[in-house]
Amino acid sequence: MSFEPYIHFQGNCEEAMRFYADLFGTEPPFIMRYGDMPEASEGMSEAGKARIMHALIKLGDGALMASDWPEGRDRPQSSISISHVSDSREAAKAIFERLMDGAEEVMMPFDDTFWADGFGMLRDRFGTAWMINGPAKM
Repeated sequence: MSFEPYIHFQGNCEEAMRFYADLFGTEPPFIMRYGDMPEASEGMSEAGKARIMHALIKLGDGALMASDWPEGRDRPQSSISISHVSDSREAAKAIFERLMDGAEEVMMPFDDTFWADGFGMLRDRFGTAWMINGPAKM
């Protein structure tokens, strides 16, 4: 059994997913737009057709998936965080620092904790909340 996060954006999904793919050093995202749906031609604006219906980036054995909410259904990401554990404190700190660029909020600056060699929490410029961990302390 596996669980993979599916996050939603307000029109900036493509930009966010391209940034995350670069951040984690993976292939560019697979992207499908609302305009790719056969029934999209009826009643949908050009801006609505350009929104992302589904995006996916592969991350190791898992994936991060996302979409833009359809026009008129925008809802912020308010109750989910994406957790990432890096192989080293340095790698975790580097990821955290890139996510901090333009971040909406830093809930917990990156620092050592009793459970990990480095941890920080923030909401990035795309509205996604992240919990970035270094290796666990044993």
